[in-house]
Amino acid sequence: MHRVKNILILLITIIFSCDENPFFIDCRDCVSQEPEYATLLVKLDPGIGGGLTPSAVVRIYEGKLEDNNLLGTYYIPGRSWETNVTLNKKYTLTATYTDNHGNTYVAVDSAYPRLRYEKSQCEDACWFVYDRVVKLAIKYSR
Repeated sequence: MHRVKNILILLITIIFSCDENPFFIDCRDCVSQEPEYATLLVKLDPGIGGGLTPSAVVRIYEGKLEDNNLLGTYYIPGRSWETNVTLNKKYTLTATYTDNHGNTYVAVDSAYPRLRYEKSQCEDACWFVYDRVVKLAIKYSR
């Protein structure tokens, strides 16, 4: 009985631990034809609470950050941004922010956009890209 309880807890944790869970999809995000690429949704720090401006220099790396395989550097003046990437590859992104006092902060996150073919959850069978959101917010502590 103890083993069954542990397995249930593990399954619930896995299902609800990700922002974009591949088991439960939003049919509005489905497409009828298999996509050739994924669109990463990059969410930047809103600039609230730390004196940060909501703009950042974003760097995209293929693979792990320590691999140092830089794909591009972009100045993003808003709070979110989208860019197209190849499916089934890991991407690590950094956002460099500067506060009102000239201090620099770096946020890091990664994504591994993958594709799933969904037959039963939506009205029609469709393709769904998951693990495509990157959150580059600074974690504030006092």
